[in-house]
Amino acid sequence: MESAGIAELKAKLSEYLLRVKAGEEVLVTDRGRPIARLVPVGVGGEPDDELEKARLGALEREGLIRLGSGGLPEGFLDKERPADPESLLRKAALEEREESP
Repeated sequence: MESAGIAELKAKLSEYLLRVKAGEEVLVTDRGRPIARLVPVGVGGEPDDELEKARLGALEREGLIRLGSGGLPEGFLDKERPADPESLLRKAALEEREESP
């Protein structure tokens, strides 16, 4: 994600808006502290499928995500989940939350 200070953003607003239109996000900073994020939106403020694909593509190119190659198998969400009698998933989530700043 690109970042820009207020003065730089004002001076190069058109350039940054073109980047956002292409699917990138821009983090706006004030004296080095993040204060806002410019993100692309679709009609009526809802994400546009093409813009969403562009954003995901940008994240994939940066190596931050790997896009799936297909959908879920039929009935996948209806399958019964494995038992977790010791609540290991819950414990892991709580530990991760405690470690976060």
